[in-house]
Amino acid sequence: MPKPNSKSFEVFFDLAEKKKKLDDLTGQLSEPEVWKDQSRYTSLQQKNKYLTREVAFLELLYTKKEDIDVLLELSEEGENIGRDLEFILKEFEKALDTAELQTLYSDRDDIRNAILTIHPGAGGTESQDWAQILLRMYLRYGERMGYKVEVLDLQQGEEAGIKNVTLRIEGEYAYGNLSRESGVHRLVRISPFDANSRRHTSFAAVFTFPEIDDDIEVAVCPDDLKIDTYRASGAGGQHVNVTDSAVRITHIPTGIVVQCQNERSQHKNKAAAMKVLKARLYELEKKKQNEKLEKLEDAKSEIAWGNQIRSYVLHPYKMIKDTRTKVEVGDVDRVLDGDLEEFIKAALLLRSRSAKDKFGS
Repeated sequence: MPKPNSKSFEVFFDLAEKKKKLDDLTGQLSEPEVWKDQSRYTSLQQKNKYLTREVAFLELLYTKKEDIDVLLELSEEGENIGRDLEFILKEFEKALDTAELQTLYSDRDDIRNAILTIHPGAGGTESQDWAQILLRMYLRYGERMGYKVEVLDLQQGEEAGIKNVTLRIEGEYAYGNLSRESGVHRLVRISPFDANSRRHTSFAAVFTFPEIDDDIEVAVCPDDLKIDTYRASGAGGQHVNVTDSAVRITHIPTGIVVQCQNERSQHKNKAAAMKVLKARLYELEKKKQNEKLEKLEDAKSEIAWGNQIRSYVLHPYKMIKDTRTKVEVGDVDRVLDGDLEEFIKAALLLRSRSAKDKFGS
């Protein structure tokens, strides 16, 4: 059995370069000037935490590779190391899969927390119910990944489902993973709301934005904002239902509207809504810089045929297919229960290949 190519391995993962970056970050964090700038210090601390974890992981990967090299040498000397080698190769393969995924986080915002919204398409109760199914899917995905998920705003449908929802998802590479979920999701099923049990097609749109920290400034002119307060709806206790604590902010130049009613105080709801607004303005500016002329709000009017990124077919057969990556999964219950890793990894790989095709390897 041939040994893994040590030179290619080291070039691909480049542990030495990451250690150099970590040393540089540690040096910056020890400078008194940095301590005086709280936002910069917080940003550097976060980068230092993630890079420290990455270096520790790669060191573990290198150790496993060295163990394989030792076992292969023993095998060449006639030692019976079959079981030991099989076990460590499986562990090494798992670690390589994780390391490969790390290399796909190429966007500067991938490491950030995410703001995710879900909007049902035309179709009333059918689409609103589908939006609620997607909401559960992403809540379960957050649980699987160990993310902290907070519902910032939720508008219930009149009969069933939801009219829209905004989530804040906190965790390592939350935006990097969920950014690939942006787009129209299509459902085909026997409608539970149709007395004749006919098959229906429903659509819902998912949009994901990176949460903006203090290390990035997004200029928002107060004169460009229209701020309304209203009485929060739904569960939340007596206080929520009798005071105008919910906040809706309209950014007049772009027409972007955000709202939050999760918190009991108007002040906290306003702060949370401003965070969502800045995330959306930042993402809009990124799209302009990347010469992506299609605007986010234009896409919302086309939550229908021909624009879906993924189809979820529950009848007459069961299959979930991603139209971008061509990944197909027959176990629809597992996916709707939050197992999205296969789809997300394939979408990240597609993004990486597209970037190489565009800019060269």
